[in-house]
Order: sequence, then C-alpha cells, then structure tokens
Amino acid sequence: MEQNENLCPCGSGKIYGECCEPIIKGTKKAATAEELMRARYSSYVKQEIDFIINTCESSEQIAQIDRKATEDWSRNSTWHGLRILRTEKGTPSDTEGIVEFEAVYTQKHIRETHHEMAYFKKIDGEWAYSTGELKVETIVREGRKIGRNEPCPCGSGKKYKNCCGKN
Repeated sequence: MEQNENLCPCGSGKIYGECCEPIIKGTKKAATAEELMRARYSSYVKQEIDFIINTCESSEQIAQIDRKATEDWSRNSTWHGLRILRTEKGTPSDTEGIVEFEAVYTQKHIRETHHEMAYFKKIDGEWAYSTGELKVETIVREGRKIGRNEPCPCGSGKKYKNCCGKN
C-alpha cells in the first residue's frame, strides 16, 4: 500500500509531513515530551542526526553526544517501530516529563528492543531530552546463526569472523 510510505515512523498513524516532520524541520515546536520523543525516534529512522543532537539538554552534567555512534546506529539499523509504554507529566503546562518507550530495530541480523525511561525538561519554552535509564532486554536473533567461516551477509566478500562478526 503506497500510503504506508507516507505514514510517520513514530506510529501515530498520521502522515509524516503532518506529524514529526514539522518538529524535526523546526517549523513547529513539540508541545509535549511525548511529541519530542516521537520526533526523536522518527529522526533515527530518517537519519536526521542534527535534530537528535540539538534536542538534547546541554549542561555540564550531560555527556557530549557521540555523533558518529548516533549516525552509525541510525544508518545501520532497520527500524521496526516505537511503542510508548507510559508518560508522566510532560504536558504543555509542565516543565519536566518522563516517557517510557520501546524502540524495536534490527542490526547485524539481531532484533533488539531499546527500552528506556527518558527524562525531558522544558528549557526556554522548548522540550529537550535530559537523561535516560535503559532497561535491559533479551536479544533475539532474526534468522539462523551465521557461522564464523561463512561469507559475511553484508556482501563484503570477507568471512563473517573477519567482518561484521568481529567483537
């Protein structure tokens, strides 16, 4: 179905251009912490790394975001969906909020769930990601296990152990 291509990756059921895209492009502010969380997820899917970096709280307590690692995670993952588990505060009238979410993705043939309790602050009228607590999940491999001496599925022509299978 062609229309699915236009749906927002955040899972809202809305068209991307009417949901997260205006927030990511800066033509609209996120009204709630959840809206910002959805836009940040969509940014990973759409590889909008500047938005991810620019929506982090900047203070001495916050570690500098690793741009290369963020880009690699965004580009080298197949994103399957976002599920908002719960929100606490984070409304237009609040100054802080919590969004617990799961983002499901596949990387190197392993399907993973990034489960996080994300903390947001409103700074100068705009929501920003502050910190997050990861919840450890069980990793489930997609498909059969690739043998060490088999050709790497990435197409490099190298053995798996000398390519994507390196530790």
